[in-house]
Amino acid sequence: MSAHTRRQPGDSALPPEPGRPASSARAPDTDATPAERETVGSPRRFWSARRVPAGVVALLSLAAVGLLLYDVVSVRAGQPGMGWRRRLADELATRPLDDVWMIVGAAVAMALGLCLVLLAVTPGLRRLLPMRQPTGTGGTGEVRAGLDRRAVALILRDRAMRVSGVESARVDVGRRKIKARAQVHFRDLDEVRADLDAALGEAVASLGLARRPTLTVHVRRPKKG
Repeated sequence: MSAHTRRQPGDSALPPEPGRPASSARAPDTDATPAERETVGSPRRFWSARRVPAGVVALLSLAAVGLLLYDVVSVRAGQPGMGWRRRLADELATRPLDDVWMIVGAAVAMALGLCLVLLAVTPGLRRLLPMRQPTGTGGTGEVRAGLDRRAVALILRDRAMRVSGVESARVDVGRRKIKARAQVHFRDLDEVRADLDAALGEAVASLGLARRPTLTVHVRRPKKG
């Protein structure tokens, strides 16, 4: 169920077709190791810009640093420090480390830090499925395309509705799995399932995805009553 086909090995390192000379711009690197050649073929996901989290963190940091700097300048100028800073310094100096509020504050800070780390190291944009890059033409290394999972689901649902005997269909598209459910109002269930497997498998292959998801088809009769 979790198996899937691998992307074509190397968008820019495919072997030439029989009888066709290899282009010098797309010639495979014969000096590369097998591990390096396998790495080239792994599909890359789209990375989110994370503009909203980055903007929020930047604004909060700017506000905190600006307020602290203003208080420090005021103290250097002979003015008394702000009450909240004096109280915070006293609390940090007098409260023990096993205090409940100290533990709660540390836990909240750690949770926020872990969230920021996860946002920084994960790609995001899970709704986009990367497509294979075109081969055999120069200048395609910087061009990447993707399909929205909802659009893929609509395409496959329309294709499933064309199969004879299907009354209604629902398709759920994930990054690694595609689940299709159909209600059949006539014809044998096994025949409809076989036709759906063939039709949807052909449709998924024609999408040109970098990593072909596993297709699972379920058919059933509509409930009576």
